[in-house]
Amino acid sequence: MRTSSRPKGAIVASLAVSALVLAACGSSEDGADANGEVKLTINVYGDNFSLPDNRELYDEYEKAHDNVEIVENRSDFGTHHQNLQARLTAGSGAADLEVVEVGQVSGYIGQPDKFVNLTEHDVDTGQWTESTVQRASTPDGGTLIGLPTDIGGLAMCYRTDLFEQAGLPTARDEVSALWSTWEDYLDVGNRFTAKVPKVKWFDAGGHVFTGIIGNDEETFYDADGELIVERNDAVRDAWDLTVGAIEDGQSAALPEFTPEWNTGFQQGQFATITCPAWMMGYIQANAPQTKGKWDIATIPGGSGNWGGSYVTIPSQGKNVEAAVDLAKWLTAPEQNIKLFKAIGNFPSQRSTWSQPEVADFTSEFFSDAPAGKIFPASLEDAPVQVYGPQSGVIGQTFAGALNSVEQGTNPDEAWDKAMSDIKAAAGDG
Repeated sequence: MRTSSRPKGAIVASLAVSALVLAACGSSEDGADANGEVKLTINVYGDNFSLPDNRELYDEYEKAHDNVEIVENRSDFGTHHQNLQARLTAGSGAADLEVVEVGQVSGYIGQPDKFVNLTEHDVDTGQWTESTVQRASTPDGGTLIGLPTDIGGLAMCYRTDLFEQAGLPTARDEVSALWSTWEDYLDVGNRFTAKVPKVKWFDAGGHVFTGIIGNDEETFYDADGELIVERNDAVRDAWDLTVGAIEDGQSAALPEFTPEWNTGFQQGQFATITCPAWMMGYIQANAPQTKGKWDIATIPGGSGNWGGSYVTIPSQGKNVEAAVDLAKWLTAPEQNIKLFKAIGNFPSQRSTWSQPEVADFTSEFFSDAPAGKIFPASLEDAPVQVYGPQSGVIGQTFAGALNSVEQGTNPDEAWDKAMSDIKAAAGDG
């Protein structure tokens, strides 16, 4: 699922519920009752498994398992992951199933005893790429704490009507040819804002930053798990390039998953957005009146990934076997294909990518863009990125720091504060 720079995504603020409410919605107390009835709770963030009828997948499962009732608790990204860690530490209160975002999952790998080891439950890990499985596995590969749901891929969504106003090409192949690099993309941005000064080129600097570092294997951590963010030239170069675009006036300065961001989509306040597959569903849900005004081009650099989630089973649960069965079903190709077609979450199972339902899928909302081909193409040469325990937090820190630059903070001061906050979060100085 979605993650912002995030963390997928992929995080819908309007769907947030308070931590107080969630505290009352933990795991089932007693497993199956005297009649064999099982209540399974699942805690999710954003729009995981959220078909137009949010209960559709759950209802389908319950129909085939008439002794099972599924109760979903939905919260915002930060609250969800904070609550999960608190409940793992306390040893109680977690749901039977907990969805964890890809940038956060590495933070739980060091606590394998707190999760069910899914390698012991007849899971075919070969259906996913090795790197996808590796991210949710202990270093020795002996424990798998989560089953992958979706994967983001990466493209560039753009407003064809605004491109036309700027005298830019609107056909997706011609647009893709405008930017083989991120420098090219930002050069086109300067051309755009010179022609259409009332509209910004992109929504927020944090998303551009996330896209740029999506082409690098090592960003915040190296392969040995060492925090390298401050001395990594790739990260600093991405920062400097993004800051330069902000200073050129290209950013709409709209923090992600805020009402202001939603308004930006609705009113056409920016012309492009770094676009993982799940972003399609977000745009459709929040700006339905823009149908037919969007299209999808290749991401600068040609590859990258942003987003994805895992379904985990906390070991403290009373309904482990039933929870594992539901987790396997929710992450099966059939369910992932339904989610892709409905809300854009691209399935993580490689076998689905060549199936006609996925490979031939075009999005009417996005001017019939061949989404089923664009997103897997972006994954073909994408590096297997190294994640560390605080990767998700670090991404959020950079998004916040760049937003502060958009609000007038000196870039060097914003960088220094980000480094201080990151070291504090990572326990490194």
